[in-house]
Amino acid sequence: MFAWLSWNRLGTWLRTRRRGEFVGEDEFGNRYYRERGARDWRQERRWVVYADSGGEIEPSTVPPGWHAWLHHTLEHPPSERPLVRKRFEKPYVPNLSGTPEAWLPPGHLLRGGKRPPATGDYEPWRPESA
Repeated sequence: MFAWLSWNRLGTWLRTRRRGEFVGEDEFGNRYYRERGARDWRQERRWVVYADSGGEIEPSTVPPGWHAWLHHTLEHPPSERPLVRKRFEKPYVPNLSGTPEAWLPPGHLLRGGKRPPATGDYEPWRPESA
């Protein structure tokens, strides 16, 4: 329980224990809740308790269907009515910013700082004299 409290505030823990109704869990282990006894689905409180990954909380692990449910775009959670996965959807890739695997553009100082020479096809805009 104390490991769970390290990233989740005491208020979230108390709300989840007292008023939370478990709705479902995604493939990353994130657990989703809604307020018990809400009258209207458009106004009920909804929240996520992120899985303990041993590091920082990563909100980008919330799948699109659960994101839509959290933001009241969908009435029913994906655990009740799964969304159809589109053929163009790619699998989840974690945010690599700040890691050695982060993308660096050509010419970045961490990639040697060398850029290809200019080709001479650039011509700056100059306003016409009036």
